[in-house]
Amino acid sequence: MKKMRFNFNSSEPIYLQVAQQIQEAIFTKTYAEGEQIPSTTEISRDFHINPATVLKGMNLLVADGLIEKRRGIGMFVVEGAQSKIVEKRRELFYQDEVVKLISEAKKLQISQEKLVDLIKRGF
Repeated sequence: MKKMRFNFNSSEPIYLQVAQQIQEAIFTKTYAEGEQIPSTTEISRDFHINPATVLKGMNLLVADGLIEKRRGIGMFVVEGAQSKIVEKRRELFYQDEVVKLISEAKKLQISQEKLVDLIKRGF
């Protein structure tokens, strides 16, 4: 099983941490598309987390279309899950970073051309 780390002192709920840890493992291809992920029981036992909490996190991933339940078998990463995560992260990157960068560049009177040059220099 992929090594997971949970911060029990964080204000972030454990079920969200479970979902994020599994999502990160899918993103990095630690869990490949079509591969079975650890069961709710395994995760709850290994990390001393309530099974209902683990299930709540997994259900978020089911709702996002990243994993699927196969009755009597377990949870599996769906085909296309990694690309869904990449697209979601790209959109968040745009919203959280690019928009902020452009706004700051405008305040500093940096032209689009100069901004592109600066990005190329840093890339």
